[in-house]
Amino acid sequence: MAAQKKTAEVDYSMQEKILALYELQKIDSKIDEINKIKGELPLEVQDLEDELAGLNTRIEHINGEIEELNALTKQRKREVDQAKILIGNYKEQQNNVRNNREFDAITKEIEYQELEIELAEKRLKEYAAVIKQKKAQLEDAEAVVADRTIDLNDKKSELESIEAETADQIAALTEKAEKAKTRIDERLLAAYERIRHSVRNGLAVVTVKRDACSGCFNHIPPQRQADIRLGKKLIVCEYCGRILVDDPEVHE
Repeated sequence: MAAQKKTAEVDYSMQEKILALYELQKIDSKIDEINKIKGELPLEVQDLEDELAGLNTRIEHINGEIEELNALTKQRKREVDQAKILIGNYKEQQNNVRNNREFDAITKEIEYQELEIELAEKRLKEYAAVIKQKKAQLEDAEAVVADRTIDLNDKKSELESIEAETADQIAALTEKAEKAKTRIDERLLAAYERIRHSVRNGLAVVTVKRDACSGCFNHIPPQRQADIRLGKKLIVCEYCGRILVDDPEVHE
């Protein structure tokens, strides 16, 4: 059992881990270069998708407001119809009253219903004006959605075309990267990823060229260069924080 475990978990030296880090960096840099072909397309696609989501939410909200106004319009029209029926009934009752007091009471009811009709019709005009405004807003939003959808489809198509052309390259490089990672312990890998995402060009591991860090071009002292060549411990640039390695290609 012990022999099997030793085979499965190879204990790599620090020098081998550092070389694996450098190999991983070169692979990731190639992937970065391929991804540069996409340019701003991924961000543009995301921005358009976000804008469309906002516009569709706005359209949904406007449609909801129009539905609510239509419902209120129907309600007010029913109230007008009911008031007209009541007025007709009251006028018939006026023909059968026995005294002025009853006549005056019915007249007040008629006047009240006429006032209700007047107020309802005023509300109906207001609703119609707001509905017209909301429909204009809806048309504008739908027109923008149509334009943005065309833009999104074009950019998506362009992005998908690039991704299809580079898919095999990315897959092959990703496989190589995963193999390189098996020779690096989690602590070093975490440090690599942290540095890689904190620097602008994604270079977490760099070589020493002409006595300087090739990441920030600051001078590296001779003794530190000697330690880097030995590869006994992980050394980072005191200026930019990148991992420094001895370029194996120089000694080939």
